[in-house]
Order: sequence, then C-alpha cells, then structure tokens
Amino acid sequence: MWAAGDAYERYMGRWSRLVAGRFVDWLGVGDDGVWLDACCGTGALTSSITGLARPRLVVGVDRSAGYVAAARAVATGPAARFLLADALSLPVRDGTCDAVVSALALNFLPAPGAAVAEAARAARPGGLVACYVWDYAEGMGLLRRFWDAAASLDAAAVELDEGRRFGLCSPEALRALWTSAGLDGVHVAPIEVRAEFAAFGDLWEPFLSGQGPAPGYVAALAPPDRERLREALRSSLPARPDGSLALGLRAWAVLGRKPSAGAA
Repeated sequence: MWAAGDAYERYMGRWSRLVAGRFVDWLGVGDDGVWLDACCGTGALTSSITGLARPRLVVGVDRSAGYVAAARAVATGPAARFLLADALSLPVRDGTCDAVVSALALNFLPAPGAAVAEAARAARPGGLVACYVWDYAEGMGLLRRFWDAAASLDAAAVELDEGRRFGLCSPEALRALWTSAGLDGVHVAPIEVRAEFAAFGDLWEPFLSGQGPAPGYVAALAPPDRERLREALRSSLPARPDGSLALGLRAWAVLGRKPSAGAA
C-alpha cells in the first residue's frame, strides 16, 4: 500500500503539508538544531523543517523506498538527508537529536509505544519528541465524509473506518502515550486547516490511488459499488455554486521533552 509517492501526495500528502508548517512553528525549536523525521513519507514535514526551522541537519527515515525517493525530490537544501529505516529502530546514536518528530504515521505502526520510546532514546536530554495525527473520529472532514458515505451503503465499511480502528487520534490517548514513555511537559493541541477542491473530481480521484485505508477499500469494490459510493459521497458534500468544495481538517499535535540528565 505505501509505495507510490506521487499518488500518496495527491491523496494525503498535500493536506499534511498544510499542517506541517503550523506544527513546526508550534514546536519552537531554535535554529541550527538536529532533527529526525520518523516515517517521513513523501517529505511533507521534512520540507517544512528545512524551510522554517533553519536546521543544521534533518534526517528523514521511512521503510518505503518509493516514499523516500519522493521526499528527496521535494525537500531541498543541504541540511536534508534521507535513509531507508524503521521507526522502531532509528539509525542514530542515543541522545543525538534536538527534536524527533513524525507526521500522520503513529496509528499505522505495529507498536506505537515502542516507537515513542525509540524516539525518546534518540532525543538529547531536554530534546523534543512530537508528532501530529488526524482526528479520524471527528475532525478530519475528508475521511469522516468518506467513511460515513461508505457505511451508508456497506455495513462492513464500519469496521474499516479509521475513526473506529485508530485509537491514537484523541488528546487523551496521545497524552497518555507520551506520559507513559516518561516524557516531561506533555502538551496536546489542535491544528486546523482547510482542504480546498476545485471540483468533486479533485476530491474523488485520489481515492482511486490505493495509497491508504480508504483508497484500499475503494480498490476492492466492484465497479458498480464503486460508482454508488462515488455518488453517495458527492451528494453528501457542501459544493459551492461553481462546484468547488472546502472541508475542515483537524489534526492533534503532541509534544513532550526527554528528561534532562539527572532529573528525577
């Protein structure tokens, strides 16, 4: 599923980029920092770090060779490096990073708690461990509309709904996970952006890509069922007179600091 960088960028990467800049500003990491972007995908967050944070170095890692290639193509500047690596085994020494961050990946990892612990290992004492995830259950309007339309036609779609499947998409769950990793000063905040679509086709076409749970569901449908879903989704959306659309997208961002050396 996670291989075609261009397809993912059209489906979700372009919206992650809207959140990424706000996230980097919120973190407030100073200039000349060393960053690690775990599960960097197509480089949405890495690009924002290089463009906004003036890093000395930012290393993006991902298990998908296709996504790493896409990230290399868009994250400009001499500070950016990319590696094929797993978020559960980051390719850095202990305590070397000012910030270890991730975008939209936490719910897709087989062991999220182990991934946060691994990020804390890589952070320096006092360094940040942070991520953002979509509010799948309520505030991610694009996916909320999609799964509501799917469930209206197919009872089996209810179990596939990311809002139901992914528990780490609320402030309470994120705060508990960061606190359980021993991080200090844990804070969770919403980041809200708007997705603008020139027409319904601009919204629907990326769902045919196979890059993500919802597109995977669409790909598995027989053509008549796919067309019924398309029409159910289209009819549920608040189109403007010119056919354009706008949907609110909410992400939850969480940060915590690795305890300083000698802290209780």
